[in-house]
Amino acid sequence: MDATSTDAPHPADRHDLIRVHGARVNNLRDVSITLPKRRLTVFTGVSGSGKSSLVFGTIAAESQRMINETYSTFVQGFMPTLARPDVDVLDGLTTAIIVDQQRLGTDPRSTVGTATDANAMLRILFSRLGRPHIGSPQAFSFNVASISGAGAVTVERAGRTVKERRSFSITGGMCPRCEGRGAVTDFDLSALYDDSKSLSQGALTIPGFSMDGWFGRIFSGSGFFDMDKPIGRYTKRELNDLLHREPTKIKVEGVNLTYEGLLPKIRKSMLAKDPEAMQPHIRAFVERAVTFTTCPECGGTRLSEAARSSKIAGISIADACAMQISDLATWVGELAEPAVAPLLASLRRTLDSFVEIGLGYLSLDRASGTLSGGEAQRTRMIRHLGSALTDVTYVFDEPTVGLHPHDIARMNDLLRQLRDKGNTVLVVEHKPEVIAIAEHVVDLGPGAGAAGGEVVFAGTVEGLRASGTVTGRHLDDRVAPKPSVRTPSGVLAVRGARTHNLRDVDVDIPLGVLVVVTGVAGSGKSSLIHGSVARRDGVVAVDQAGIKGSRRSNPATYTGLLDPIRKAFAKANGVKPALFSANSEGACLACNGAGVIYTDLAMMAGVATVCEECEGRRFQAEVLGHTFGGRNISEVLAMSVDEAAGFFGSGAAATPAAHRILTHLADVGLGYLSLGQPLTTLSGGERQRLKLATHLGEKGGVYVLDEPTSGLHLADVAQLLGLLDRLVDAGKSVIVIEHHQAVMAHADWIIDLGPGAGHDGGRVVFEGTPAELVAARSTLTGEHLAAYVGS
Repeated sequence: MDATSTDAPHPADRHDLIRVHGARVNNLRDVSITLPKRRLTVFTGVSGSGKSSLVFGTIAAESQRMINETYSTFVQGFMPTLARPDVDVLDGLTTAIIVDQQRLGTDPRSTVGTATDANAMLRILFSRLGRPHIGSPQAFSFNVASISGAGAVTVERAGRTVKERRSFSITGGMCPRCEGRGAVTDFDLSALYDDSKSLSQGALTIPGFSMDGWFGRIFSGSGFFDMDKPIGRYTKRELNDLLHREPTKIKVEGVNLTYEGLLPKIRKSMLAKDPEAMQPHIRAFVERAVTFTTCPECGGTRLSEAARSSKIAGISIADACAMQISDLATWVGELAEPAVAPLLASLRRTLDSFVEIGLGYLSLDRASGTLSGGEAQRTRMIRHLGSALTDVTYVFDEPTVGLHPHDIARMNDLLRQLRDKGNTVLVVEHKPEVIAIAEHVVDLGPGAGAAGGEVVFAGTVEGLRASGTVTGRHLDDRVAPKPSVRTPSGVLAVRGARTHNLRDVDVDIPLGVLVVVTGVAGSGKSSLIHGSVARRDGVVAVDQAGIKGSRRSNPATYTGLLDPIRKAFAKANGVKPALFSANSEGACLACNGAGVIYTDLAMMAGVATVCEECEGRRFQAEVLGHTFGGRNISEVLAMSVDEAAGFFGSGAAATPAAHRILTHLADVGLGYLSLGQPLTTLSGGERQRLKLATHLGEKGGVYVLDEPTSGLHLADVAQLLGLLDRLVDAGKSVIVIEHHQAVMAHADWIIDLGPGAGHDGGRVVFEGTPAELVAARSTLTGEHLAAYVGS
């Protein structure tokens, strides 16, 4: 072999780029770009510019789709079906692992331990080493109930049918009282009925339980109680039948029906639902009538008495799950049992990963639904930190959400570690601290929505600074502390706050000013504000919970904007408002108002074709014949927020109720969205601001905002600060839980919690103005804020 052939690169080494050509997902405009493999690439740009569409909707989606296609069609039938992204060429893809901001499940039985497999390893550990020995790992699971039974079974043996008696028993760890939920529901009976009235007089005050319909027939036909006797005079048996009776088959007027007591009926029809999904009047009833208290039998541990009795070195599994994870890691590290050495090593790695990623302040029994978006994302990262996989593509969606500036350096180290193992790391991010460590930056824009979808810069961080793009111009933005601050109009007193890790916190929160509550992740900010402030009368709380919506939902339906628009159309044309809803009477009959017709192809990706009847306009032809201000309903829904604000703000189409909501949407920077754009196409930052806009119209003197800068581009932060100022100048009190230094510097008053996380936090370590915090530099927040403002 000659020298020239030995110097030539191996063919396998040439595949060092991911190539995207002609991407058109959502608002992308034929985007073509090459990305280096085994490097850290950050995607940035204003919210709604197309970052997620390129990274998640194109690159990661196609990678996952191609992996799924390697399975048999039988297996694919049980997997989510993914359509091929709208892109001409995708080349050089590797296996994609997506770590996004989707919240973990809100099931009451889901905890940090069950979501990360730490609980599974602990259960095995206690089943092997726990004394007294009570059974297999499922004996320590609060999701497995103890059951037993016996009976005759028929078996074929030697050509004869033989009946044999069999018995079985399963030992589970579920607390029988609360069924593994840790809390029990208690009903305020006075909120269910007026005991001075009879059922026929309308004693029940439960929404939907009217005696005029089938409920009345079932109750009167059951014969369990006297419909004309006041409930207060019921016998013990009658009251038990009314409230607690299990489902019982009855026959009413020749029809077979089922009677069920009020309490089990309410549990199934209302308490099984997510409160966010309930109609407002039903949610108000549940909050009024139902109280959730810690289970008195298990003390909130969810576990049976037997599971709690088995211990290792004096610690039960309930004690272990209640420990702060950093303490649990120390305890597990002290166990030396050769018989379970591999299990202990794996458990130690998992717990150490929690600490390494900055979640050591959590406990394994923490309900997963209570984690913030950032905490949920980092919890999902844990299983990847110790992975032996290399040459895969990790895709992160704003991994710094919910992180204090002090913690961002640790996150940067983790991203570098993943890259240094030979992986491709793609990060969608706005924070300058993360952009600064990128080896390759892709900036999308120039604007948002229809004004975005183009690559405006690709190259190094230094090149981005000099590029003149919106991101490049704002990369080094700094907000100076206010020279003068507002004077409070009063205080909101919090006394003896003990939620989660708070240590009897007493604090006076100034009213009539902009207050920022800050501190490292896990220091107790959310516990203080959501636990002691958000539920008070007159407080409007905008938390981090994601907004729910299908492809039929859009900004007009979510914000309530469509109601005044429908009424205005109906009044102008002398018809019913329901005609102007694509989910009601006015919907196109061919596509049921969806605008497209979906064809399910089983294990293959479904096909969506534009409806030929309405041509995607979603309404019947006669509905589109009705106009208001010279536009039909389909044309109005195609308008942008800014265009609609002008349309409904003055002239023949002036509609004050609609204009007010449109003004709120424009105030939060969503003027470019179209009114009929499906919620499923909005980015995380757009959804956060849409939620904020819906709350701006609520009546309340105090606004609580939980990290409103999530998903916001550097250029949009100034607009948010202007909005916060307008709220305060309008007489509102604004309390913001935030890590962004620009918001801290702009505050009138700062409350800093810490000094650390978990049991190292939970105390107020500073109260005062931003200038005083910068001058003192007495806390981690003070040090980072001083560095930010250049003091």
